[in-house]
Amino acid sequence: QVQLVESGGGLVQAGGSLRLSCAASGGAFSRYGMGWFRQAPGKEREFVAGISWSGANTYYADSVKGRFTISRDNAKNTVYLQMNSLKAEDTAVYYCAVSKLYGDGNLRQKYKYDYWGQGTQVTVSS
Repeated sequence: QVQLVESGGGLVQAGGSLRLSCAASGGAFSRYGMGWFRQAPGKEREFVAGISWSGANTYYADSVKGRFTISRDNAKNTVYLQMNSLKAEDTAVYYCAVSKLYGDGNLRQKYKYDYWGQGTQVTVSS
C-alpha cells in the first residue's frame, strides 16, 4: 500500500506561481511512474503532468505545457509540480498518483495509476 500526501496548494493571483509537493511512503517509489491530475468543480479529473521512474521522461497536458514543470527526488520519495504563469482556469483540486506498472511508459491515462493522494486546492484569482 502506497500513501501519498500533497502539499503546497493555496490562493494565488493570476500570473503567479506555486510549487506542489507529493510525499510518498509505503512502496518502492524509485520504480514507479508518478503523475499529477486536477479536478475542477463539475468537471472530470484530467491529466496535468507525468514523470517516469528515472525522471528521464516527462509528459504534459497541452494546457500546461511551457508553464508547469514536473520533477522528482527519489532520495526524498517526493514528486513536485512547479506551476508558473498561473491562470484562473488552473483553479482545481490537484492530485498526485502512483503508477506501479507503467514506470517508464506514457503516463497520460488515469487507468494506469494505482494510488491517489487526497488532493490539494489551488485557487487562482483573476
